Amino acid sequence: MSNRLQERLGALSAARLMGMRRGIEKESLRALPDGKLALTPHPLALGSALTHPHITTDFSESQLELITGVHGGVESALEELTRVHQFTYRVLDQLGDERLWVSSMPCGLPTDETIPIGRYGSSNVGRAKSVYRMGLSHRYGRRMQTISGIHYNWSLPDVSSEQYFALIRNFRRHAFLLLYLFGASPALCSSFVAGRPHELQPLGDGSMFMPHGTSLRMGRLGYQSDAQASLAVSYNSLDGYGASLQDALTRPWPGYEAIGIRNLGGDYNQLGTSLLQIENEFYGTIRPKRVINPGERPLHALRERGVEYVEVRLMDLDPFETVGINAQTMRFIDVFLLHCLLCDSPDDTPEEIADLARNQHLTAARGREPGLLLARAGSEVTLTDWGVELVEECLPIAAALDAAQGGTQHTDAVKAARAALRNPDSLPSARVLAAIEQQHGNSFIGFVRAQSEQTRAALLALPFSPEQQAGFERMTAESIQEQKRIEAADTMPFEIYREQYVSPARLGIARGRMAVAA
Repeated sequence: MSNRLQERLGALSAARLMGMRRGIEKESLRALPDGKLALTPHPLALGSALTHPHITTDFSESQLELITGVHGGVESALEELTRVHQFTYRVLDQLGDERLWVSSMPCGLPTDETIPIGRYGSSNVGRAKSVYRMGLSHRYGRRMQTISGIHYNWSLPDVSSEQYFALIRNFRRHAFLLLYLFGASPALCSSFVAGRPHELQPLGDGSMFMPHGTSLRMGRLGYQSDAQASLAVSYNSLDGYGASLQDALTRPWPGYEAIGIRNLGGDYNQLGTSLLQIENEFYGTIRPKRVINPGERPLHALRERGVEYVEVRLMDLDPFETVGINAQTMRFIDVFLLHCLLCDSPDDTPEEIADLARNQHLTAARGREPGLLLARAGSEVTLTDWGVELVEECLPIAAALDAAQGGTQHTDAVKAARAALRNPDSLPSARVLAAIEQQHGNSFIGFVRAQSEQTRAALLALPFSPEQQAGFERMTAESIQEQKRIEAADTMPFEIYREQYVSPARLGIARGRMAVAA
């Protein structure tokens, strides 16, 4: 551990370390017992997907997103996530036999055009959310959007935008380690790649895999697009990041201009014809974030008030964990993000950005391959050697967090990571493949069906008080009323709303408010 890292760690007070905050957003498809996608609408008993604070949908009407509040402790965040799951499963159980699909890679999918897009009611903001998703389906296809994951939102008190961008640069350099340690999507249903080029190998009948894969979700089959590959977004400063995003949000893209904003029948194809419709379309492993005011564009909020927290976007659902992630993993992420914050973080370059993309794809597809080489500072180093270096540097950070909070749980999490670097068979990706091959006749769908059913039974068996049930039912009713209130208050024609929302003038510092279409 460098002296400068030691100095910066020593300067962090226990009070500041105790001010660390985290929250979780977890996506999951609703699936039928046979492993096919549920095509039913978002259940009304779960409330309004537009306004519910904890239960919404992601791309698809069939894709739930469960959200916690902001938490000072790992355990309280997990407890809340568990309660949201419990209520969701109780609703699904009352309505029939749907369950949440516990893998990041999707269940058996119907034809692309029959995957239902999220619906959010008749208000302008609700319509904009659906039109945005229609745009995603035209640009990338619907299958890609059904991939699910966990987003981990994290902050520390008194961190400047400049420091958050330094953290982001280091995170992007070292993200391979999280993919290696926690990737859990080495296989998929062959329906996902039907008609697409890929490098996967067949696994039994109807499944495909990469023998040393860790996270196909974060590889070439995941969130990828030729248009976005043309983006060279720099993370060297908020100004530079803002400028490159503004360019992508305002630059016309010929392929998207050909799609057009509306079709011949007058229905909307997309919100706009620029390279990105809105900020959320930009796929990154980590994002700088700021809570927005009602109707504010996210880029405007960042430019005006700075970075408030980061959103880690590369975590797979762990099919062996009831809610997709466990406390030890969360503690490791906390330590890892502190490491990214405290280490020296030189500016990125176009050459390094290209190397990092290649490292990500190599780790996703071949991360457990013995001797796998990654690019680092103009030379090559094995993934495991680099990983061990990083983990060793994380141990004093874990010790500082344990000293502030009591116990040894952060140190235990880092030691578990060190052991996993030496024993790749213990990794979630290896365990998934072993279970598929040994217990489910080489069937990805068979494995995830069994895990999904086990998870459903476990969550339905947990105690859930009448007060907890009533609290969620109240949130359901309030969210439906709030959606109706928004719809009743709308007076602007949608086309004018759309034009104003995507206006370049609303991306800068100049003040202006409108409802958000994320």
